[in-house]
Amino acid sequence: MNDLRVLFEECATEPIIIAGPCSAESREQTLATARGVAAAGVKIFRAGIWKPRTKPGSFEGRGAEALAWLAEVKASVGLKVITEVATPEHLDMALRAGVDGVWIGARTTTNPFATQQIADALRGVDTAVIVKNPVIPDVDLWIGAIERIYNSGVRRIAAVHRGFGTHETTPYRNAPHWSVPIELHRRLPMLTILSDPSHIGGRSDMVAQLSQQALDIGFAGLMIESHTEPDVALSDAMQQVTPEVLDAILHSLRLHRTPASDDALADYRLHIDTIDSRIIELLAERMDVARAIGEYKRARGMAIVQHDRYNDLLLSAEARAKMMSVPREFIHQIFSAIHEESVRQQIAISEAAEKKV
Repeated sequence: MNDLRVLFEECATEPIIIAGPCSAESREQTLATARGVAAAGVKIFRAGIWKPRTKPGSFEGRGAEALAWLAEVKASVGLKVITEVATPEHLDMALRAGVDGVWIGARTTTNPFATQQIADALRGVDTAVIVKNPVIPDVDLWIGAIERIYNSGVRRIAAVHRGFGTHETTPYRNAPHWSVPIELHRRLPMLTILSDPSHIGGRSDMVAQLSQQALDIGFAGLMIESHTEPDVALSDAMQQVTPEVLDAILHSLRLHRTPASDDALADYRLHIDTIDSRIIELLAERMDVARAIGEYKRARGMAIVQHDRYNDLLLSAEARAKMMSVPREFIHQIFSAIHEESVRQQIAISEAAEKKV
Protein backbone atom coordinates (compact mmCIF):
# COMPACT_ATOMS: atom_id res chain seq x y z
CA MET A 1 0.00 0.00 0.00
CA ASN A 2 2.92 2.34 -0.60
CA ASP A 3 0.87 4.25 -3.18
CA LEU A 4 -1.71 5.46 -0.65
CA ARG A 5 -2.35 9.22 -0.72
CA VAL A 6 -3.66 11.70 1.82
CA LEU A 7 -7.39 12.37 1.83
CA PHE A 8 -7.07 15.81 0.31
CA GLU A 9 -3.83 17.31 -0.98
CA GLU A 10 -4.18 20.57 0.96
CA CYS A 11 -4.05 18.52 4.20
CA ALA A 12 -0.67 16.98 3.41
CA THR A 13 1.45 19.30 5.57
CA GLU A 14 -0.82 20.03 8.54
CA PRO A 15 -3.07 18.03 10.89
CA ILE A 16 -6.30 16.98 9.21
CA ILE A 17 -9.31 18.31 11.12
CA ILE A 18 -12.76 17.00 10.24
CA ALA A 19 -15.72 18.41 12.16
CA GLY A 20 -19.48 18.64 12.02
CA PRO A 21 -22.60 17.27 13.66
CA CYS A 22 -23.25 13.65 14.45
CA SER A 23 -26.39 14.02 12.31
CA ALA A 24 -27.59 16.52 9.74
CA GLU A 25 -30.94 17.24 11.40
CA SER A 26 -32.20 20.16 9.31
CA ARG A 27 -30.98 22.49 6.59
CA GLU A 28 -30.64 25.35 9.06
CA GLN A 29 -28.74 23.34 11.66
CA THR A 30 -26.43 21.84 9.02
CA LEU A 31 -25.54 25.18 7.44
CA ALA A 32 -25.16 26.98 10.78
CA THR A 33 -22.80 24.30 12.06
CA ALA A 34 -20.84 24.33 8.81
CA ARG A 35 -20.34 28.09 9.07
CA GLY A 36 -19.31 27.70 12.71
CA VAL A 37 -16.67 25.03 12.13
CA ALA A 38 -15.38 26.90 9.07
CA ALA A 39 -14.83 29.94 11.30
CA ALA A 40 -12.77 27.68 13.57
CA GLY A 41 -10.49 26.86 10.64
CA VAL A 42 -11.97 23.47 9.67
CA LYS A 43 -11.76 22.54 5.98
CA ILE A 44 -13.66 19.23 5.97
CA PHE A 45 -17.26 18.98 7.15
CA ARG A 46 -18.75 15.73 8.42
CA ALA A 47 -22.42 14.93 8.96
CA GLY A 48 -24.27 11.65 9.23
CA ILE A 49 -27.44 11.28 7.20
CA TRP A 50 -27.96 7.53 7.51
CA LYS A 51 -27.46 6.59 11.16
CA PRO A 52 -27.06 2.91 12.13
CA ARG A 53 -28.62 2.97 15.60
CA THR A 54 -28.49 0.25 18.24
CA LYS A 55 -32.25 0.20 18.90
CA PRO A 56 -35.19 0.68 16.54
CA GLY A 57 -37.13 3.87 17.05
CA SER A 58 -34.01 6.00 17.60
CA PHE A 59 -33.32 8.88 15.23
CA GLU A 60 -31.85 7.23 12.13
CA GLY A 61 -31.01 10.35 10.15
CA ARG A 62 -32.79 12.36 7.48
CA GLY A 63 -31.58 10.14 4.67
CA ALA A 64 -31.28 11.23 1.06
CA GLU A 65 -32.97 14.60 1.58
CA ALA A 66 -29.97 15.74 3.66
CA LEU A 67 -27.64 15.27 0.69
CA ALA A 68 -28.94 18.54 -0.71
CA TRP A 69 -27.89 20.27 2.54
CA LEU A 70 -24.36 18.88 2.20
CA ALA A 71 -24.23 20.09 -1.39
CA GLU A 72 -25.24 23.54 -0.16
CA VAL A 73 -22.51 23.48 2.50
CA LYS A 74 -20.01 22.67 -0.22
CA ALA A 75 -21.28 25.40 -2.55
CA SER A 76 -21.99 28.23 -0.13
CA VAL A 77 -19.58 27.65 2.77
CA GLY A 78 -16.74 26.23 0.68
CA LEU A 79 -16.04 23.15 2.79
CA LYS A 80 -15.35 19.67 1.53
CA VAL A 81 -18.12 17.34 2.74
CA ILE A 82 -18.14 13.70 3.81
CA THR A 83 -20.82 11.38 5.13
CA GLU A 84 -21.20 7.79 6.34
CA VAL A 85 -22.36 5.06 3.97
CA ALA A 86 -23.39 1.56 5.00
CA THR A 87 -24.71 0.12 1.72
CA PRO A 88 -23.91 0.39 -2.00
CA GLU A 89 -27.15 2.34 -2.39
CA HIS A 90 -25.98 4.92 0.16
CA LEU A 91 -22.68 5.21 -1.70
CA ASP A 92 -24.34 5.71 -5.07
CA MET A 93 -26.65 8.46 -3.78
CA ALA A 94 -23.83 10.22 -1.92
CA LEU A 95 -21.51 10.23 -4.93
CA ARG A 96 -24.28 11.47 -7.22
CA ALA A 97 -24.83 14.35 -4.78
CA GLY A 98 -21.17 15.34 -5.13
CA VAL A 99 -19.75 14.48 -1.70
CA ASP A 100 -15.96 14.66 -1.53
CA GLY A 101 -15.59 11.48 0.50
CA VAL A 102 -17.34 8.86 2.58
CA TRP A 103 -16.64 7.01 5.76
CA ILE A 104 -17.40 3.44 6.69
CA GLY A 105 -18.64 3.15 10.27
CA ALA A 106 -17.50 0.77 12.98
CA ARG A 107 -20.47 -1.57 12.64
CA THR A 108 -19.94 -1.90 8.89
CA THR A 109 -16.18 -2.42 9.26
CA THR A 110 -16.94 -5.28 11.65
CA ASN A 111 -18.89 -7.06 8.90
CA PRO A 112 -16.62 -8.18 6.01
CA PHE A 113 -19.62 -8.95 3.79
CA ALA A 114 -20.98 -5.41 4.12
CA THR A 115 -17.53 -3.87 3.61
CA GLN A 116 -16.96 -5.96 0.49
CA GLN A 117 -20.27 -4.82 -0.98
CA ILE A 118 -19.20 -1.19 -0.59
CA ALA A 119 -15.75 -2.00 -1.97
CA ASP A 120 -17.33 -3.58 -5.05
CA ALA A 121 -19.45 -0.46 -5.56
CA LEU A 122 -16.30 1.71 -5.35
CA ARG A 123 -14.59 0.11 -8.35
CA GLY A 124 -13.66 2.79 -10.85
CA VAL A 125 -14.56 5.60 -8.44
CA ASP A 126 -12.07 8.31 -7.44
CA THR A 127 -13.10 9.45 -3.99
CA ALA A 128 -11.73 9.62 -0.46
CA VAL A 129 -12.71 6.77 1.87
CA ILE A 130 -12.30 6.74 5.65
CA VAL A 131 -12.48 3.39 7.44
CA LYS A 132 -13.37 3.51 11.12
CA ASN A 133 -12.07 0.77 13.38
CA PRO A 134 -14.31 -2.25 13.99
CA VAL A 135 -16.35 -2.41 17.19
CA ILE A 136 -13.93 -4.99 18.61
CA PRO A 137 -10.17 -4.35 19.07
CA ASP A 138 -9.09 -6.56 16.14
CA VAL A 139 -6.35 -4.95 14.06
CA ASP A 140 -6.53 -7.70 11.41
CA LEU A 141 -10.25 -7.08 10.89
CA TRP A 142 -9.51 -3.36 10.52
CA ILE A 143 -6.70 -4.01 8.03
CA GLY A 144 -8.94 -6.43 6.15
CA ALA A 145 -11.55 -3.72 5.63
CA ILE A 146 -8.89 -1.28 4.46
CA GLU A 147 -7.48 -3.87 2.05
CA ARG A 148 -10.95 -4.47 0.58
CA ILE A 149 -11.26 -0.76 -0.21
CA TYR A 150 -7.70 -0.63 -1.55
CA ASN A 151 -8.29 -3.64 -3.80
CA SER A 152 -11.23 -1.79 -5.36
CA GLY A 153 -8.76 0.75 -6.74
CA VAL A 154 -9.26 3.54 -4.20
CA ARG A 155 -6.00 5.18 -3.12
CA ARG A 156 -7.18 8.09 -0.97
CA ILE A 157 -7.81 6.00 2.13
CA ALA A 158 -7.58 6.95 5.79
CA ALA A 159 -8.43 5.18 9.04
CA VAL A 160 -10.24 6.65 12.02
CA HIS A 161 -9.67 5.35 15.53
CA ARG A 162 -12.96 5.83 17.41
CA GLY A 163 -12.37 3.41 20.28
CA PHE A 164 -13.76 -0.04 20.97
CA GLY A 165 -16.84 -1.39 22.68
CA THR A 166 -16.32 -2.89 26.12
CA HIS A 167 -18.40 -4.30 28.96
CA GLU A 168 -15.85 -3.12 31.50
CA THR A 169 -16.37 0.00 33.56
CA THR A 170 -14.10 2.70 32.11
CA PRO A 171 -14.17 6.50 31.90
CA TYR A 172 -14.77 6.16 28.16
CA ARG A 173 -17.75 5.49 25.95
CA ASN A 174 -15.44 3.38 23.77
CA ALA A 175 -12.16 2.21 25.28
CA PRO A 176 -9.26 3.68 23.26
CA HIS A 177 -6.90 0.66 23.33
CA TRP A 178 -4.19 2.90 21.87
CA SER A 179 -2.03 -0.12 21.09
CA VAL A 180 -4.40 -1.13 18.28
CA PRO A 181 -4.01 2.00 16.09
CA ILE A 182 -0.30 2.03 16.96
CA GLU A 183 -0.03 -1.52 15.60
CA LEU A 184 -2.07 -0.48 12.55
CA HIS A 185 0.48 2.27 11.87
CA ARG A 186 3.37 -0.15 12.32
CA ARG A 187 1.90 -2.52 9.75
CA LEU A 188 0.62 0.17 7.33
CA PRO A 189 3.06 3.08 7.82
CA MET A 190 1.82 4.94 4.70
CA LEU A 191 -1.78 5.01 5.94
CA THR A 192 -3.24 8.29 7.26
CA ILE A 193 -4.72 7.60 10.71
CA LEU A 194 -7.03 10.03 12.49
CA SER A 195 -8.56 9.86 15.97
CA ASP A 196 -12.18 10.48 16.94
CA PRO A 197 -12.13 11.85 20.52
CA SER A 198 -15.90 12.39 20.49
CA HIS A 199 -16.74 8.70 20.21
CA ILE A 200 -13.88 7.58 22.46
CA GLY A 201 -14.84 9.85 25.35
CA GLY A 202 -18.57 10.04 24.84
CA ARG A 203 -18.56 13.36 26.70
CA SER A 204 -17.86 16.83 25.40
CA ASP A 205 -15.59 17.65 28.35
CA MET A 206 -13.20 14.85 27.34
CA VAL A 207 -12.70 15.98 23.75
CA ALA A 208 -9.83 18.41 24.39
CA GLN A 209 -7.76 16.00 26.48
CA LEU A 210 -8.27 13.07 24.10
CA SER A 211 -7.46 15.27 21.10
CA GLN A 212 -4.15 16.27 22.66
CA GLN A 213 -3.36 12.65 23.55
CA ALA A 214 -3.98 11.60 19.95
CA LEU A 215 -1.64 14.27 18.58
CA ASP A 216 0.98 13.41 21.21
CA ILE A 217 0.89 9.79 20.05
CA GLY A 218 1.33 10.90 16.45
CA PHE A 219 -2.08 10.71 14.80
CA ALA A 220 -2.37 12.67 11.54
CA GLY A 221 -5.48 14.52 12.67
CA LEU A 222 -8.88 14.45 14.34
CA MET A 223 -12.55 13.89 13.58
CA ILE A 224 -14.63 15.84 16.09
CA GLU A 225 -18.40 16.10 16.42
CA SER A 226 -19.71 19.67 16.62
CA HIS A 227 -23.27 20.99 16.86
CA THR A 228 -24.61 24.51 17.27
CA GLU A 229 -26.93 23.35 20.08
CA PRO A 230 -25.59 20.05 21.48
CA ASP A 231 -28.16 19.91 24.29
CA VAL A 232 -30.98 19.42 21.80
CA ALA A 233 -29.10 17.23 19.30
CA LEU A 234 -31.12 14.26 18.06
CA SER A 235 -28.16 11.87 18.41
CA ASP A 236 -25.02 11.73 20.56
CA ALA A 237 -25.88 14.95 22.37
CA MET A 238 -23.42 14.42 25.24
CA GLN A 239 -20.30 14.17 23.10
CA GLN A 240 -20.74 17.11 20.72
CA VAL A 241 -19.10 20.49 21.25
CA THR A 242 -20.25 23.84 19.92
CA PRO A 243 -18.23 25.44 17.10
CA GLU A 244 -17.00 28.03 19.61
CA VAL A 245 -15.69 25.31 21.96
CA LEU A 246 -14.20 23.52 18.97
CA ASP A 247 -12.34 26.69 18.03
CA ALA A 248 -10.93 26.96 21.56
CA ILE A 249 -9.87 23.30 21.53
CA LEU A 250 -8.11 23.58 18.18
CA HIS A 251 -6.24 26.70 19.28
CA SER A 252 -5.16 25.00 22.53
CA LEU A 253 -3.62 21.94 20.87
CA ARG A 254 0.16 21.58 20.95
CA LEU A 255 1.72 20.12 17.83
CA HIS A 256 4.90 18.11 18.22
CA ARG A 257 7.38 17.93 15.37
CA THR A 258 10.03 15.22 15.23
CA PRO A 259 13.48 16.79 14.74
CA ALA A 260 15.68 15.50 11.92
CA SER A 261 18.24 14.26 14.44
CA ASP A 262 18.20 14.16 18.20
CA ASP A 263 21.09 12.42 19.95
CA ALA A 264 19.40 12.55 23.36
CA LEU A 265 16.29 10.87 21.99
CA ALA A 266 18.46 8.23 20.32
CA ASP A 267 20.10 7.51 23.69
CA TYR A 268 16.72 7.15 25.37
CA ARG A 269 15.56 4.79 22.64
CA LEU A 270 18.72 2.69 22.96
CA HIS A 271 18.04 2.45 26.69
CA ILE A 272 14.45 1.36 25.98
CA ASP A 273 15.68 -1.28 23.50
CA THR A 274 18.08 -2.65 26.11
CA ILE A 275 15.33 -2.86 28.73
CA ASP A 276 12.97 -4.54 26.24
CA SER A 277 15.60 -7.19 25.48
CA ARG A 278 15.96 -7.90 29.20
CA ILE A 279 12.17 -8.17 29.55
CA ILE A 280 12.02 -10.74 26.74
CA GLU A 281 14.85 -12.76 28.28
CA LEU A 282 13.12 -12.74 31.68
CA LEU A 283 9.80 -13.77 30.14
CA ALA A 284 11.51 -16.65 28.34
CA GLU A 285 13.08 -17.72 31.63
CA ARG A 286 9.73 -17.50 33.39
CA MET A 287 8.07 -19.70 30.76
CA ASP A 288 10.84 -22.27 31.21
CA VAL A 289 9.96 -22.41 34.91
CA ALA A 290 6.23 -22.54 34.11
CA ARG A 291 6.78 -25.57 31.85
CA ALA A 292 8.80 -27.27 34.58
CA ILE A 293 5.94 -26.65 37.01
CA GLY A 294 3.57 -28.08 34.41
CA GLU A 295 5.61 -31.29 34.23
CA TYR A 296 5.64 -31.47 38.04
CA LYS A 297 1.84 -31.04 38.28
CA ARG A 298 1.19 -33.58 35.52
CA ALA A 299 3.38 -36.21 37.15
CA ARG A 300 1.49 -35.82 40.42
CA GLY A 301 -2.01 -35.48 39.00
CA MET A 302 -2.38 -31.91 40.21
CA ALA A 303 -4.74 -29.32 38.69
CA ILE A 304 -3.01 -26.91 36.37
CA VAL A 305 -4.63 -23.75 37.77
CA GLN A 306 -4.12 -23.09 41.46
CA HIS A 307 -6.48 -20.17 42.04
CA ASP A 308 -5.23 -19.24 45.50
CA ARG A 309 -1.67 -19.14 44.23
CA TYR A 310 -2.62 -16.89 41.31
CA ASN A 311 -4.55 -14.51 43.56
CA ASP A 312 -1.59 -14.26 45.93
CA LEU A 313 0.78 -13.63 43.02
CA LEU A 314 -1.44 -10.89 41.63
CA LEU A 315 -1.91 -9.15 44.97
CA SER A 316 1.83 -9.26 45.64
CA ALA A 317 2.62 -7.82 42.19
CA GLU A 318 0.08 -5.04 42.62
CA ALA A 319 1.48 -4.17 46.04
CA ARG A 320 5.03 -3.94 44.66
CA ALA A 321 3.78 -1.88 41.75
CA LYS A 322 2.11 0.58 44.08
CA MET A 323 5.35 1.04 46.02
CA MET A 324 7.13 1.84 42.73
CA SER A 325 4.36 4.16 41.41
CA VAL A 326 3.36 1.81 38.59
CA PRO A 327 -0.39 1.84 37.80
CA ARG A 328 -2.26 -1.11 39.32
CA GLU A 329 -4.36 -1.66 36.18
CA PHE A 330 -1.23 -1.88 34.05
CA ILE A 331 0.37 -4.52 36.26
CA HIS A 332 -2.92 -6.43 36.50
CA GLN A 333 -3.11 -6.56 32.70
CA ILE A 334 0.50 -7.69 32.28
CA PHE A 335 0.38 -10.41 34.94
CA SER A 336 -2.96 -11.66 33.66
CA ALA A 337 -1.41 -12.10 30.20
CA ILE A 338 1.67 -13.83 31.65
CA HIS A 339 -0.48 -16.18 33.72
CA GLU A 340 -2.69 -16.98 30.73
CA GLU A 341 0.36 -17.92 28.64
CA SER A 342 1.80 -20.02 31.49
CA VAL A 343 -1.48 -21.92 31.76
CA ARG A 344 -1.58 -22.41 27.98
CA GLN A 345 1.90 -23.92 27.98
CA GLN A 346 1.10 -26.20 30.90
CA ILE A 347 -2.04 -27.39 29.11
CA ALA A 348 0.08 -28.13 26.04
CA ILE A 349 2.41 -30.27 28.18
CA SER A 350 -0.55 -32.24 29.55
CA GLU A 351 -2.07 -32.76 26.08
CA ALA A 352 1.26 -33.89 24.63
CA ALA A 353 1.67 -36.44 27.44
CA GLU A 354 -1.82 -37.83 26.82
CA LYS A 355 -1.08 -38.35 23.11
CA LYS A 356 1.95 -40.47 24.02
CA VAL A 357 -0.16 -42.77 26.17
